[in-house]
Amino acid sequence: MKHSIFCLFTLLFISTKINAQQFITKGTIEFEVITNVKKTMGNSSWAEMLKDQMPTFKTAYYNFTFADNKSFYKFDHYDEKKGRVPENLRRGEDENEWYNDFTAGQAINQKSMFGTLLNLKDSIANINWKISNESRMIAGFNCRKAVGKILDSVYVFAFYTDEITISGGPCNINGLPGMIMGVTIPRLYVSMMATKLNVNNVKESIIKPTLSKKYYTEKEINAIINKRIKDDFANQEMDEDTKNWINQMIWVTLL
Repeated sequence: MKHSIFCLFTLLFISTKINAQQFITKGTIEFEVITNVKKTMGNSSWAEMLKDQMPTFKTAYYNFTFADNKSFYKFDHYDEKKGRVPENLRRGEDENEWYNDFTAGQAINQKSMFGTLLNLKDSIANINWKISNESRMIAGFNCRKAVGKILDSVYVFAFYTDEITISGGPCNINGLPGMIMGVTIPRLYVSMMATKLNVNNVKESIIKPTLSKKYYTEKEINAIINKRIKDDFANQEMDEDTKNWINQMIWVTLL
């Protein structure tokens, strides 16, 4: 009899916990994106001459709006209190857009490249993740760590929460069992951390891609970038530092 009563209370406790757990299916997450500007410039003699004119860090804020298993990620503003961001460091950030339809498995992005807007339409990138037992709190959520690799060779360290059901994240980083709330990419000298979540009055109408007459696949955009770089450096002999800087520029563009 006592055993039956104990089992009954155990079942009631588990049921109460399950019912109390809230899963978030729509909202807007603000991300603080910090880039070490001077490190992204490399160590060439040209870069060293310019570093004194540049801030060490660039801090920008982006919004990730999601609903109905779709998401829209876009620049919002710079933190001017931490130093004004020079025009040459903005790189068309306010024109870049990332739209993902996770049900259809489709990504539609708009990117500013070399002063030109190019629109990408392709399958959502598949990232191979390894989930660890490490965790940390980000924007009030207990997040679990995972390590992945993008663009063939760039390692990404991410923290995700399964309390937010969409399998998304900033830029094209996704594919974990929940929302990615924090990202660091050491080779790009950038971190992206969620600062807050708003679930009230979510502007679902903005979750849509910008229409374009011409779309490119990621492979085609990669070819365009490489051709442009090849043309620009046709009469120059590139040292290792310049090659690394170019690779980094390509990765940032395709992120």
